[in-house]
Amino acid sequence: MLSLNPENLSERENYKFLIGSIIPRPVAFVTTQSKNDVLNGAPFSYFNIVSSNPAMISISIQRSSGERKDTARNIIDNKEFVVHIVDEENVEKVNKTAASLPPDESEITLAQLTPVKSERVKVAGVKEAKVRFECSLVQAIDLGGCDLFIGKVEQYHVDESIYSDGKIDPRGLGAVSRLAGSNYAKIGDVFSIERPK
Repeated sequence: MLSLNPENLSERENYKFLIGSIIPRPVAFVTTQSKNDVLNGAPFSYFNIVSSNPAMISISIQRSSGERKDTARNIIDNKEFVVHIVDEENVEKVNKTAASLPPDESEITLAQLTPVKSERVKVAGVKEAKVRFECSLVQAIDLGGCDLFIGKVEQYHVDESIYSDGKIDPRGLGAVSRLAGSNYAKIGDVFSIERPK
């Protein structure tokens, strides 16, 4: 087995190693609002659950040439954002939002996504997602080359067709996950293993 020291690798080599081995990664589509009221949207795969009590999630946003991306700046400025689960039906539109646009142009418009008003935050979500979380910022951690955001979920929205008895149907949700390069994955074989008591 090879042993590699991350300090001896370039940033790009570390990136490729991490995204190629930590798979599959859930994909968050995040909407934020700029100071000029432009609705921004972008996908991020450095995303996960932090806690269920209280309900909190995390998103890490890498910087571009040392500069914060629009999403990171907007979260820091407004302390609110909406996270959507990317699924098989919306992944192509969401992928369009990864384009580099000036801060005064909306990726939502570019991708022809439909804004929908939120209930507990000022930032709009998008109608095309089967699950979305309205979030308020709990903590922003400056890690140098990226910013780690922890958000408290203020409101859930879920498509009734995939929610029953307090559970979400994973096949109905059809969430996609990120692999390396341009590759994504769908939910494959599902199997169960009982946890020991």
